[in-house]
Amino acid sequence: MRLILLLALNALMLLETHGFTDETERQALLEFKSQVSQGKRSVLSSWNHSFPLCNWEGVTCGRKDKRVTHLELGRLQLGGVISPSIGNLSFLVTLDLYENFFEGTIPQEVGNLFRLEYLDLGVNSLEGPIPTGLYNCSRLLNLRLDSNHFGGSVPSELGSLTNLVQLNLYGNNLKGKLPASLGNLTSLQQLAFSHNNLQGQIPSDLAKLTQIWSLQLVANNFSGVFPPAIYNMSSLKLLGVAYNHFSGLLRPDFGILLPNLLSFNMGGNDLTGSIPTTLSNISTLERLGMNENHLTGSIPTFGKLPNLQMLFLHTNSLGSGSSGDLEFLTSLTNCTKLETLGIGRNRLGGDLPISITNLSAKITTLDLGGALISGSIPHDIGNLINLQKLILDQNILTGPLPTSLGKLINLRYLSLFSNRLSGEIPAFIGDLTMLETLDLSNNGFEGIVPPSLGKCSHLLELWIGDNKLNGTIPLEILKIQQLLRLDMSGNSLTGSLPEDIGQLQNLGTLSLENNKLSGKLPQALGKCLTMENLYLQGNSFDGDIPDIKRLVGVKEVDFSNNNLSGSIPGYFANFSKLEYLNLSLNNFEGKVPMKGIFQNTTTVSIFGNNGLCGGIRGFQLKPCHPQMEKKHSSLLKKVVIGVSVGITLLLLLVLFIVYLRCLRKRKKNQETNNPTPSTLEVLHEKISYGDLRNATNGFSSSNMIGSGSFGIVFKAFIPTEKKVVAVKVLNLQRRGAMKSFMAECESLKDIRHRNLVKLLTACSSIDFQENEFRALIYEFMPNGSLDKWLHQEEVEEIHRPSRTLTFLERLKIAVDVASALDYLHVHCHEPIAHCDLKPSNVLLDDDLTAHVSDFGLARLLLKFDEESFFNQLSSAGVRGTIGYAAPEYGMGGQPSIYGDVYSFGVLILEMFTGKRPTNELFGGNFTLISYTKSALPERVLDIVDKSILHSGLRVGFPVVECLTLVYEVGLRCCEESPTNRLATSEVVKELILIRERFFKSQ
Repeated sequence: MRLILLLALNALMLLETHGFTDETERQALLEFKSQVSQGKRSVLSSWNHSFPLCNWEGVTCGRKDKRVTHLELGRLQLGGVISPSIGNLSFLVTLDLYENFFEGTIPQEVGNLFRLEYLDLGVNSLEGPIPTGLYNCSRLLNLRLDSNHFGGSVPSELGSLTNLVQLNLYGNNLKGKLPASLGNLTSLQQLAFSHNNLQGQIPSDLAKLTQIWSLQLVANNFSGVFPPAIYNMSSLKLLGVAYNHFSGLLRPDFGILLPNLLSFNMGGNDLTGSIPTTLSNISTLERLGMNENHLTGSIPTFGKLPNLQMLFLHTNSLGSGSSGDLEFLTSLTNCTKLETLGIGRNRLGGDLPISITNLSAKITTLDLGGALISGSIPHDIGNLINLQKLILDQNILTGPLPTSLGKLINLRYLSLFSNRLSGEIPAFIGDLTMLETLDLSNNGFEGIVPPSLGKCSHLLELWIGDNKLNGTIPLEILKIQQLLRLDMSGNSLTGSLPEDIGQLQNLGTLSLENNKLSGKLPQALGKCLTMENLYLQGNSFDGDIPDIKRLVGVKEVDFSNNNLSGSIPGYFANFSKLEYLNLSLNNFEGKVPMKGIFQNTTTVSIFGNNGLCGGIRGFQLKPCHPQMEKKHSSLLKKVVIGVSVGITLLLLLVLFIVYLRCLRKRKKNQETNNPTPSTLEVLHEKISYGDLRNATNGFSSSNMIGSGSFGIVFKAFIPTEKKVVAVKVLNLQRRGAMKSFMAECESLKDIRHRNLVKLLTACSSIDFQENEFRALIYEFMPNGSLDKWLHQEEVEEIHRPSRTLTFLERLKIAVDVASALDYLHVHCHEPIAHCDLKPSNVLLDDDLTAHVSDFGLARLLLKFDEESFFNQLSSAGVRGTIGYAAPEYGMGGQPSIYGDVYSFGVLILEMFTGKRPTNELFGGNFTLISYTKSALPERVLDIVDKSILHSGLRVGFPVVECLTLVYEVGLRCCEESPTNRLATSEVVKELILIRERFFKSQ
C-alpha cells in the first residue's frame, strides 16, 4: 500500500511539472504572438486556449514529453519584432522564421536555446550586429541570416560553432575582414557571404574546409590575388567570387585542382593572363563566368564539356583581332546543352563562322557584340530556333539580313546596331512577333520602314536611326501601344508626323531628328503622357507648337532647326522636370517667358528666332514694345498695317537691287586692288583703333587675358556700349595672321549658336604709327578657357579657378562643344571645319556654358565630300595643334569635319583623365588614346582625373559605367580611319544619354 502511495505521489509531481512547463511555453508563444504586427496576427488565430499547444499553427512538440521542439513560421508574411520570450522554449531544435517581415534585432535570449540545431531568420528586415549570445548554441548545424540588414563585422566567435554544416550571411551590410577562425568550421559544406561590404584578403585558414562544396563570396570588396586557399577545396561544386577586386593570374592547373565544379563565376574582377586550358578537363562543368576581367590570349576549346549550359567570357581583351580568333566556336557545337553564350566586348576578329548555326538547339542567348567580327550573318542562322536574344552589334558585319532570321519566332531581343549591314529592312522582321527590342541603328539600311513591323505587338524599343531609310512613317508602327522608345532619327523620312502618334500612350522617347519630315505637328502629340524625351530637330515642321501642356514629365525637348512659328508656349515654364529645351533656328516670335526653365540660359536655346523679344538678360534679346504685346482687334488696323508693310517691302526690294549692283561693282574693284576686307564688310558696328586703345588702357599687359598663334587677347570695356568685351589683336608680322583674320571673319559673320563665341565686330584700321591694324571683338567670357580649369597647376594663383570642375559640369561642357561642332558641320549653310579644337579654344561664360572660339584656321567646306578627302592631298603640312590634329593632317590631308571629330575625341579624353595629349607620360606608340584603351573597362578609376573624385562624387557602379561610356565616345571619335569616327549628331546623342543615366543614378 505504501508503495502505491509513493508511485501516485511521483505521478502527481510529474503532472504538476509538465503542467508548469507547458504553461511556460504557452505564455512564451503568446508573448511572441503579441509582438507580431496586429494586421498579421490572424495567421496565428489557432494560438489560443481553445486549442492544445501542440496543435497550434507551425508548432511541433516532442512525442514523449510534449515540449515544443520545432517552430516553423516561414513564408507567412508575419511582421513586428521577435519577442525575447522565444528564449524560454528551451527544447527548441528548429526555429524557422524565413521570408517574413520581422524587424529589430535578434534577442540575446536566443542564446538560451542550447538544443537549437536549425536557425533560419533569412529574408526579413532584421538589423544590428549578430548577437554574441548566439554562439552559446553550440549544436547549430544550419545558420541562415541572409537577406537582412545585419551590420558590423563578422565575429570571430562564429568559429566556435564547430558543428555548422551551413552558414549563410548573404545580402547584409557586414564589413571588415573575414576572421581566420572560420577555418575551425571543418564540417562546413556551404558558406555564403555574397553581397556584403567585406574586404581584404581571404584568410588562408579557409583551406581547412575540406568538405565544403559551395562557397559564395560574390559582390564584396575582397582584394589580393585569387585566393590560394580555394585551390585546396577539391570538393567544391559551386564557386562564386564574382564582382570583387581579385587580381593576378589563375593557376594553369586550375581544372585539375578543382575537378568537381558545376558552376564557377569569377566575373567582374581584375584578373589577368590567359584562360587555363585545364578548365576543359572539368567534365562536370555546367556554368562558367569569366566575364569583365582583363583576360588575354585566345579562347580555348570547350568541346569536352558535355554538360556546359552557360559560358560568359564577354568584356575582356581576348583575341588578337585576326581571323583565327573564332575557331573555338566550332568546338562548342559538341556542347548540346548550351543555352547561353556571351563572348562580346573582346578583341575577336575574323569572319563570323558558319559553324555558329550548328550550336545547341537549346541556345537562347547569343552575344557576340562589341568585337571586330567581319563577314556576313550566316544564311542558316534560323537553325537556332529557340534563340531569344541575338546580339551582334558594334562589329563590322556587312551584307543584307538573311531570310532565315525570320524563323527565329522566339526572338525577344535583336541588336545589330553599328555595323555595315545594307539592303532593305526585310518585311519578315514582322514575323518575329515576340520581339521586345529591335536595334538596327547606325547601319546602311535603305528603302522604306516596313509596315510589317506593326505585327510586333510586344515591341518596347525600336531603334532604326542613322540609316538611309526613306518614305513615310508607317501608321502600323504607331499602333504598337506597348512602345516605350521609338528612334527613327538620321534618315531621309518624308511626310508628316501622323495624328496616330497619340496612340503611343506609353512612349517615353521619340527621336525623329534630322529627317525630311514636314507639315504641322499633330495635336495628338499631347496625348503621349509618359513622354520624357522629344527630339524633332532638323526637319521642316511648320506652324505652331501643338498643345502638349499635359506632358508634365518631359525632361528634354528639341524642336530646333525647323520652320515652326507662333509664340513660345508659356506652359513650358511649368514643366518641373524639364532639363533641356531647344527652340533655336525657327520662326518663333513674341515675348520669351521668364519663369521656370527660362530662367537659365544654359538649359534653354532660342537663338535664330528673329521675332523674339524680352526674356531674362542672359538671352540678350531686344525688349518687347508695349504695342507688340497687344493683339490687334480692329480689321482697319490690319488693313493699314498690311498696306504699310507692302509698300515698305516694295521700297526695300528696290533699295536692295540698287545695293546689290553697287556691292558687285565695289567687290570687283576690291578684288583687283585690295584683298583685305574693309571694316564695313565685316562689322555690325564701327569701332576704331583709338577706341580699342582706350578700352584696353593702351593694350596694357594688365588687361591681357590670353595669347594665341596669331595674336594677343585683351579684356576691354567699351563705354558707349557699357559692355566688357574680348579684343583679339592680330600680330600681322606673323605669317598667316591675315589669312587667320579673314578666315575668322568669314566663318563667324553669318553663324549663330549658343555654344559658339559671338563675334561682335572687327576693326580693320591704321594705328598711330601708320601701321596696318586688325582686331576682332568678341563677347567676353568671364570664366576664361577650359584649359585653365583642367590644368590649374599650370595657372598663376591669381588667375586660378577657385575650385575644380565636377563630373556633371565636364559632361555638360562636352555636350556644349559637340553641339557647336554639329551645328558647324551639319546645320550651317555650308559646312565649316574648325581645324584647331583644343581646351584653350573652348571658353566658359558665367554659368560655365562652353563656347567654341578661335576660328583662325577654320575652312568653309564647299562641295566637300568623302572622296575628295582621300584624293586631295597637299603639302600644306599639319593643321591645328600637335596632339589634337588628326593623323591624316600629318600626311597633307585637306581640312574636314572628320578632323574636328578626332580633335574632339582627344578633348574628351583630356577632360576626364586630366592629361594633355602631350604629357611627358606619352611617347612613341603610347598615346593618350592607347593609355585610355588599356584601362577600359575595368581600370576606369585608375585613369580618371582625381579632382573629379574629390569633388563630392559618390563613386559606385553607375558612375564607373558613365565614365566608361564617356571614354568610349572619345575613343570612337579618335578612330584611325576618318570615316569610322562618330558623326557629331551621334556624339551629342550619346553624351546626352550618358547624362540621363548619370542623373538617374544619383
